[in-house]
Formats: sequence, structure tokens, C-alpha cells
Amino acid sequence: MALVPFPSQSPRDEDPGPDLPAKAEGFSPFGEPDEPAEGRMTFLEHLDELRKRITHAVVALLVGFIVAFAFINRVFDFVYLHLASDVPGGKLIYTEPGEAFFLYIKIAALTGVLIASPYIMWQVWLFIAPGLYSREKKLAIPFVIASSTLFVSGAAFAHYFVFPAAWRFFASFSSGFLEFMPRVQPIFSLYVKLVLSMGLVFQLPVLMFVLARLGIVTARFLIRNFKYAVLFIFIAAAVITPDGNPVVQVMVAGPMVVLYVLGIVAAWLFGKSKKPDPADE
Repeated sequence: MALVPFPSQSPRDEDPGPDLPAKAEGFSPFGEPDEPAEGRMTFLEHLDELRKRITHAVVALLVGFIVAFAFINRVFDFVYLHLASDVPGGKLIYTEPGEAFFLYIKIAALTGVLIASPYIMWQVWLFIAPGLYSREKKLAIPFVIASSTLFVSGAAFAHYFVFPAAWRFFASFSSGFLEFMPRVQPIFSLYVKLVLSMGLVFQLPVLMFVLARLGIVTARFLIRNFKYAVLFIFIAAAVITPDGNPVVQVMVAGPMVVLYVLGIVAAWLFGKSKKPDPADE
């Protein structure tokens, strides 16, 4: 009896069976499919993207610095009104040859940060955008406008309210035996610290909004931990403020509490839905 050789391909390989639906790449909480796998970035690609965004931000800072330096006399007069408002005679002193020159440079640099802040926020968004769903990417313009507006608002709040209050506190110790004659360098350093700190602090609602959109926090979680947040806010206010004046600390902590409440509202309105994932059913 002749032997029949086995076919090179098994019957299982010949019959693929019924067509099965392709497995979804992912599931978006907004009802949209996730980004395709080929669009995901590797760790090295993330580093390269970070390098690009930092480079763009630095270029924007240089452009802002040049624009600010073109109007440095007006900017200096605007800042100096608050720096020397409570000094006897309205003058600050400098004891190093290049101290006054570098003051102009630093004022132009600080102004350049404010000018370039919308573009810097745009670069931040472009860095985190590859990890977002397509519908979430539509929030780019609101993110840039809100974050830039809040940063400039925080800087303005420090300029008009926080710094003058702290400044008056330091100047109040003058007496017949003590004359307040501050150097311009430490005073401007204090001014920069308060302006930048308040600008970053005012980003709190944006940060909470992003965390809520990513599903890391919820409005319920933020409300449940409100008392701990207030404690942390007052600790942060004590770190930001340069003195032990409780009035200045309340001036810093008060807006932070309000911003935290606004963040809770944003998390409640725009937070990630907790509906079950159909892919898991």
C-alpha cells in the first residue's frame, strides 16, 4: 500500500476560520479610538521632542528679551516705582560697578519671560500633546490662553499687592537710630522671586484641570482633601513670602485657596468620565 505524504500545510493553517473583528488599539474616555500604535513615541523620541521644545522656548525668551530691552527705560521706570516707593528719598543704592547695569539686564530678562509666556506654554502643550487623545488635543488654544493669562495675572498680583506689602513691612523698622538704605540687588532679587512664584502659583487651576482630564484626580478627591490642601497652601505661602508678616502670607495664601476652588470646579466640569471601559466587557 502506497504511503500518501502529509501536506506541507496543516488543515488548520488552510482554514483561517471565521473572520474576527480586529482588536481595538485602545479606548478613549471621550468615545473616540486611541492614537494608532505607530504614532506612539519611544523614550529617545520623547527626549528629542523635549530638546526641541526647550530650544524653541529659549529662542522665544531671547526674542522677548530683545523686545523688552528695546523699551528698557520705560520698563525700568515702571518697576522702579515699586522698588523704591517706601525708601526715604525714593532712591536705592548700588555698591558694585556693574550692579546697576546688570539690573537693567535682569529687568529685561524678567519682562522677556512675561512676553514669551504664551509661546512657552504652547511648547509645553506640544510636548504633552502626543500622549493625548485626538479630542483632547482640541483644548490647545484654551490651555495656552488660560495658562498665559494666569501667569501674567499672578505676576501682576505680586507687583501691585504682594511686593509692596512685604516692602512696607521691611521699611517699617526705620527709626532715629536705624536708617533704611537698601541695595538694589537684594531688593530686585526679592521682587523677581515674588513675581515668578506668584506666576507659577496661579497655574494651579490649569494643573488641576490637566490632572482631572488624565483621570489622576477627581473633583470628589479634591473636595475630600480640601483641609490638607489648605494646610499645604499656607506652608507654600510661608516659603514664598520673605518675612513672617501674617498679612503678606494671607495675601499669598488667599488667592491660592480661591484658585484651588476654581480647580475643583474645572475638575467637576471637565474631569475624566468614570464610565466602564467597553473594551473590558
